[in-house]
Amino acid sequence: MKKTLLYLMMASSLSIGFIQSASAQSTKPIINPPPTAKDWANLAKLPDWSGVWNPKITDQDRQAKTNMPPWTPAANELIQFQLAEEKAGRPPPLFVNCLPEAMPAWMLVTHNAMEILFTPGRVTLLGESDGNRLRRIYTDGRPHPDDPDPTFHGHSIGKWDGDTLVVDTIGVVPQAYIAISEAAGVPNNGDMRIIERHSLGGQR
Repeated sequence: MKKTLLYLMMASSLSIGFIQSASAQSTKPIINPPPTAKDWANLAKLPDWSGVWNPKITDQDRQAKTNMPPWTPAANELIQFQLAEEKAGRPPPLFVNCLPEAMPAWMLVTHNAMEILFTPGRVTLLGESDGNRLRRIYTDGRPHPDDPDPTFHGHSIGKWDGDTLVVDTIGVVPQAYIAISEAAGVPNNGDMRIIERHSLGGQR
């Protein structure tokens, strides 16, 4: 009897706690409000690249050879070793142990189709690479969180500069590689910041 009463008291306390929590949340601002007709009208004025895009593999290969990032001497030594191993037919693959490609490699070294969806306040990228993962780029004016939870894609916010979408990404896990191919890249130190500029003329 005492145990039953105790369980009832606990259940009652939990119920009150849930009601109080829900009441407190109702006073907080809505993070993702439903889009209005005006939001959709404003979206219609922006460039629209909605659809499924396939990466140009020959361009990826050319960029790795002719547009090398400004590596530090130590990183360049590692990259050159990795490229030599790849040319010799014994490349050490970077994306192993079930780790996804992650940012920024997901945008640079993806051999799968990627769908882009434009909705008010957000651009969503759906990639077939690594089992249909997605990336969210918030364009509703929100800032980065002060202490973002690290993820493989990080936290991305974007703003329009004419016809170009400028994306700022932080909060990427240190396990994510800065890669130029599936066999050449260096891990980041955990405080990486990525700035991208996307337009129909190309990605930078």
